[in-house]
Amino acid sequence: NIPVGRGMGSSTADVLASILAVLDCLGIEAASDEIMQIAVRAETACDSTLFKQQAVLFAQRDGIVLESFLRPLPSIDLVSVDTAPEATVDTLEFEPARYDWREIETFRPLRGLLRLAIRKADLRLLGRVATASARINERFLPKPRLNDIETIAARFDAIGLQVAHSGTVVGLMFDPRDEKTPENIDRAVSELGLLDFQPTIFCH
Repeated sequence: NIPVGRGMGSSTADVLASILAVLDCLGIEAASDEIMQIAVRAETACDSTLFKQQAVLFAQRDGIVLESFLRPLPSIDLVSVDTAPEATVDTLEFEPARYDWREIETFRPLRGLLRLAIRKADLRLLGRVATASARINERFLPKPRLNDIETIAARFDAIGLQVAHSGTVVGLMFDPRDEKTPENIDRAVSELGLLDFQPTIFCH
């Protein structure tokens, strides 16, 4: 039931399910890295869907884990917005991002901040990293009205923005531990509705 072409991992979910079903049928056990390599050969790229219990930094075109953070991401409440519901992104046809040296140098400190945010369960720092990554991605797959969405996120104290790097979805991130979060989510949803978006709320 994963929406197709939104950047939510539908193609990887299908491929991994097929691989795991075949392995199970044949009684074969395979390591995670072997499974991911098969998935990459099947669809040229895959995401880290297979890793459910911990956060990983994953090279989706190579099918390898660059870094395992040894713990899951902290719980986050999300307001999800499909910025282009009439469009889909074909991940087989989608040209992969080619980062320039400035973008690569920006990612280096972000990786360290991500590591720190996960270790300390620091949601605001995690939100900063996600927002920075979202801005970098705009050069490769711009999201309609992202600036407006970011303005609403800031107005209602979202901790950050996350985007689908190969799809159309944007998520406003909220701290579930903040007692003001339910009210802020409701107000953000109302404002997004005024922009003709149809937000979906995901609470942990």
